[in-house]
Amino acid sequence: MVNGKKVVVVMPAYNAEQTLETTYQEIPFDIVDEVVLVDDHSRDDTAALARKIGIQHVIRHEENLGYGGNQKSCYNKALEIGADIVIMVHPDYQYTPKLIPSMAYLIANEVYPVVLGSRILGKGALKGGMPLYKYIANRFLTLFQNLLMNQKLSEYHTGYRAFSKEVLERINYNLNSNDFVFDNQMLAQIAYARYEMAEITCPTKYFDEASSINLSRSTTYGIGVLVTSLRFFLCRLGLSKWKILT
Repeated sequence: MVNGKKVVVVMPAYNAEQTLETTYQEIPFDIVDEVVLVDDHSRDDTAALARKIGIQHVIRHEENLGYGGNQKSCYNKALEIGADIVIMVHPDYQYTPKLIPSMAYLIANEVYPVVLGSRILGKGALKGGMPLYKYIANRFLTLFQNLLMNQKLSEYHTGYRAFSKEVLERINYNLNSNDFVFDNQMLAQIAYARYEMAEITCPTKYFDEASSINLSRSTTYGIGVLVTSLRFFLCRLGLSKWKILT
């Protein structure tokens, strides 16, 4: 716990057998109370390994629901077991769990209700091996989103995120897409509810075993990001309604 607040790490997993244990071993269990892993119908033994290494809550989807569907199960379970602070850590070891204390303390001390691990602050993205085309797309999409959503984030596309219980209970993330654009829709909900979001510099690693979406899926995601930002903008002006923002 941190300041009497229960800290739960959630891990949305898909074919993470090769990197799961390395990631899990870096979790700081002096402050993390419980871990939830949701296996989105992996083709490998991710779920079995998770149980073997001692993860307390292992959920395996009977069919693949997608990245957004996986996160919904993660957050629902975390709230069910009484989490006050929920931190999402990908089990593919792209993001180091060593930043968990910094993220947790910002929320526990009520400095910010949401903390994002940014690959763009500093030089972590390209240094860590992010493909140049993804870096350029990241910068373009982030600029577009900041303009339409009236924010000043360095990026919206990180998978390293921490939330207070209050935020997760207020926004209706279960209405969001089951695909990758879930992440963006969730930040749109948070911004629409006028919660402040902090960012901390996060190194990242790109390697063969780390998860990554291909160019086609990246293009679909990018279009989804643009649509999300435009719909947010219209809703904020009162020109449209979108059920995920109500």
